[in-house]
Amino acid sequence: MTKPPTFEDLLASTQRSAIHLEMRDGYMESDPSFIAWKAGKRNLPEDNEPERRRWLTWVRQATDRGAVIRRARVFSVPESDYLRFEHHVSDANVRAGEQIAWLPRRRATDIAFPGNDFWVFDNELVLVLHFTGDGESPEDWMELTTDPKIRDLCVSAFEAVWERAIPHSEYRPV
Repeated sequence: MTKPPTFEDLLASTQRSAIHLEMRDGYMESDPSFIAWKAGKRNLPEDNEPERRRWLTWVRQATDRGAVIRRARVFSVPESDYLRFEHHVSDANVRAGEQIAWLPRRRATDIAFPGNDFWVFDNELVLVLHFTGDGESPEDWMELTTDPKIRDLCVSAFEAVWERAIPHSEYRPV
């Protein structure tokens, strides 16, 4: 049986683009970085240094290959603590080459969304993300598909959000 690809594998094989839509107001609140942020600790090395935060290295490697990585977040206002934390640590993501935009949920009412957060790699492969009610990742949290209907819905939703979202450099949480 073939071992499924890791997220690192998926991003490493991306040649042109990776888009990511997040629609929850909270994720993995057991994350030590989030807990430290809530306690007032800001700009920790584990949030900002590629050697300590692998995501930043993966993004830089992909963007250095010419891939464009875009993340859009649809969220409630006022923002949850977790979304304020994400905004804070997203500065490092942007420095690594990721483009990020923010769309308040009230401005998204007319957009048709899939039921889950997702990634689309090179406009072909969709990674559907499943979370528990409290934002944690269950064992089977990643589902891969090339179903064109799912891909088209995901791409359409993402592009509709991106078109009206606020760039990270301009968005300030309430």
